[in-house]
Amino acid sequence: MFDFFKKNKSPDPAQTSEIDVTATAEQPQSWSERLKNSLSKTRKQLGNQLAGLFGGGKIDAEVYEELETILITSDVGVNATKNLLADIKNRVKAQSLDDTVQLKAALKEAMSDLLTPLQKPLDTSGQKPFVIMLAGVNGAGKTTSIGKLAYAFQAQGKSVLIAAGDTFRAAAREQLQIWGERNNVHVVSQSSGDAAAVMFDAIHSAIAKNIDIVLADTAGRLPTQMHLMEEIAKVKRVMAKALPGAPHEVLLVLDANTGQNAVSQVKTFDDALGVTGLVLSKLDGTAKGGVIAAIAQARPIPIRYIGIGEAIDDLRPFNASEFIDAMID
Repeated sequence: MFDFFKKNKSPDPAQTSEIDVTATAEQPQSWSERLKNSLSKTRKQLGNQLAGLFGGGKIDAEVYEELETILITSDVGVNATKNLLADIKNRVKAQSLDDTVQLKAALKEAMSDLLTPLQKPLDTSGQKPFVIMLAGVNGAGKTTSIGKLAYAFQAQGKSVLIAAGDTFRAAAREQLQIWGERNNVHVVSQSSGDAAAVMFDAIHSAIAKNIDIVLADTAGRLPTQMHLMEEIAKVKRVMAKALPGAPHEVLLVLDANTGQNAVSQVKTFDDALGVTGLVLSKLDGTAKGGVIAAIAQARPIPIRYIGIGEAIDDLRPFNASEFIDAMID
């Protein structure tokens, strides 16, 4: 179905790739259960604190102050917390709530109003090939996310081509090539050269081969390195020359463990590239899920996917209701 990369002897993928391609279907838990386990740090912190706060009693200024502290320490952020509290206070007044037991539902409703607009699954049906450009800082999880996305699109019956546009890191290219060989996905790569040229070649190859999806990796960028941000913007412009309208999606991959730094990354990459969707990775680590609320408040870009583990099927479309339940209940 696809062209193979030349099959030279490859190193053990378990040692070179961050993706566990063996842990797929045999999962004893549902997605919701796995999501709750991944957000266990947030839920434990919030649950323990909220249980005491929402255990009954009069709703007063002290209760709101305590709730504010809980939200801020859960990575919700100052601005998002301020707006959530204002929303909750309005609900308390409008619904004549007078007991803290009732505040939990008000909090979940306020969170839902904030996060549900970000729940917009990626639709790739409008273009062929549909070109997805992935960006992010080094270590955010771009390479791993590409592998998981390729797996997900193939499961939908779509053909995939990967463009290894990180021409600076040999390890990134090797991981993509190994993954491509194991899963029969063609990888366009150069050991040296210009990333824009890789993208140009990859898009033309996808057109010639009638490929559905192009996943374009890019080199990691620090938001403070403006010359590198300009370079990645150039790569995007070259894609448009290869195929008018490309890239059709610009996905920014964020490491959830970076907390409020993720918010500044969203702003900087969005300003430079016009980010159309977010991938929040590594929620299975020490991440506090509240950062999603901070992002929703600061720059409400759709969250296309969240990643909760290393298994290849641990990247799923964002569902606000499931996420809120996993974080708070």
